[in-house]
Amino acid sequence: MSTKWNEQQVVEQLRQPAQRTQAFTLVVEHFKEQLYWQIRRMVLSHDDADDVLQNTFIKAWTGLDGFRGDAKLSTWLFRIANNETLNFLERRRQALSIDDEAAVGVAARLESDPYFDGDETARQLQEAIATLPDKQRQVFNLKYFDEMKYEEMSEMLGTSVGALKASYHHAVKKISDFFHSLD
Repeated sequence: MSTKWNEQQVVEQLRQPAQRTQAFTLVVEHFKEQLYWQIRRMVLSHDDADDVLQNTFIKAWTGLDGFRGDAKLSTWLFRIANNETLNFLERRRQALSIDDEAAVGVAARLESDPYFDGDETARQLQEAIATLPDKQRQVFNLKYFDEMKYEEMSEMLGTSVGALKASYHHAVKKISDFFHSLD
């Protein structure tokens, strides 16, 4: 197998039982960092992000036969990661009965996280993002940090471009209001 990424070739190899494991290893290597950061911006904790990422790849591996190739492999993986992340957040919310005040604890979690090396403004931005509803937070992260186009998000999340734009606009407004409240 070539080390250069060729999605069409990898997808073909995923369909061949004899090459599936090796091809999936390439998929993991190619997408793990990008997926990790997508997940991490939502769950905030390194350990939680690792767990969700592992679950994402397990779901992808077990669902390979269901991948029809209608969408790009990246879109399929990001959708799995998105669903796993939202499921994780919902389970956590149910277990902890998280409310708005709990979001303020984000600062303490971030500061104690050895993988977070942000300055005060970055910490405040993460705190503001954590106050957003999950779907707004996700849209904001994909647009702001990943610079993803609305059309790509629409395909990945199964949401209209108009709804995504509105969600992003509301998220930016809430984050702006958060920073104004600090003054």
